[in-house]
Amino acid sequence: MVQRHETLATDRRWTAAARHAFCSAALLLAAALLIDWGSGRLTPLRAGLWALLACATFVVFLPDRVLAGEGWLEVRGLWRRRRISTDALVSVRTSGVVAVRLIMRDAYGGRLELDPRVLAANPLLWHRLDTDASHARRCGTLREGVDVLCELDERISGDQARAVFTRSGL
Repeated sequence: MVQRHETLATDRRWTAAARHAFCSAALLLAAALLIDWGSGRLTPLRAGLWALLACATFVVFLPDRVLAGEGWLEVRGLWRRRRISTDALVSVRTSGVVAVRLIMRDAYGGRLELDPRVLAANPLLWHRLDTDASHARRCGTLREGVDVLCELDERISGDQARAVFTRSGL
């Protein structure tokens, strides 16, 4: 497996989502401290517990960061990083009904999960994955999930076409 590290596409909405997670946690901390201080019950222990709750809120709200390059896709969480070779995809499937996740595996044992809405919101990420998955299809390594990718392609292309027509006033 050739290691390629040049990032060609990233999740454009990640920075705003990370900022939202931080602001939500900071607002929770400020409100809790202000209410405790106003009621006269603020102690260092309670302030520490509120800070711990705010940190937990940040961790829960912080989304994974999705990056792609030529031949690879990576999802970075707070504590772990998962990377797959998209030009050596073996399977692509969906999981869940309400919170749908896209689960991909490559020929080298890599496994990655991500929200398909990230791909729909970032055409460059989708183009990178679709280009490499097409290569995997031609080479015959992609054995499961061609229909999942085709369905996702139709949905993303339809959403992009609707956005173009809406912006142009048609």
